[in-house]
Amino acid sequence: MTPLTTSLTVFAILVAGVLLGALLRRTLPDHHLDTNAKDAVRLGCALMATISGMVLGLLTNSANTNFNVQRDEIRQMTAGIIQLDTQLREFGPEALPVRRLLRDAVVAVADRIWNEGAVKSTPNAPFTATAVGNAVYQGTRSLTPTNDAQRFYQTQAIQTVNAILQMRLVLFEQSSGGIPVPFLVVLVSWLTILFVSFSLFTPLSPTAFVALVLIALSASGAIFLILEMYQPFSGLMQISSEPLRKALAPLTS
Repeated sequence: MTPLTTSLTVFAILVAGVLLGALLRRTLPDHHLDTNAKDAVRLGCALMATISGMVLGLLTNSANTNFNVQRDEIRQMTAGIIQLDTQLREFGPEALPVRRLLRDAVVAVADRIWNEGAVKSTPNAPFTATAVGNAVYQGTRSLTPTNDAQRFYQTQAIQTVNAILQMRLVLFEQSSGGIPVPFLVVLVSWLTILFVSFSLFTPLSPTAFVALVLIALSASGAIFLILEMYQPFSGLMQISSEPLRKALAPLTS
């Protein structure tokens, strides 16, 4: 499911928990809702609320770290592509065909990372390099240096190509990250128990119900933000692809 669908589902579950608590308040015998039971439930829910808050904080920090790491890797890849183009330019006019291929490869890589291309990779499929990416690699290795300067720039260019490929592989491996489903189920279960307790011992007036709905919306909104940050190349909070796409100026010759 998408982050929006998941968060809306969580919101509906939490609101249902509020209604369930109100129903239990009407149906349970009075001795199940006495002061002793109230104190025991509130103490347990206080502990559960503390644990849930800590878990949400840790998940938010983890998701934010994941988002920032992948954003930095895109920046490093962009810098590496600019560096590679500079090294090929310094090699000489013999590298001009490879530089043209590099511009095509940048577009192909951006399309695959952001899933904007016509062909999208299937889930859990193994990584496969693009044809134009292989052409850049082979073209860089096939350059024939005639002096020490060209040999130096070819060596540097090959190292840069390998570094870019390594960053691309890391991004591919990170694309399968996210919150494990059992972990999310446990967290939502804790939150649902808390929302049941909110209306179990207190009459559910219209004002209280609206307040609890807003609190449920806030909790599901936090889960939405966490899930969105775990998908940095899609959704509302995605990393922009424009810097990568516009890293290289068009060749004039």
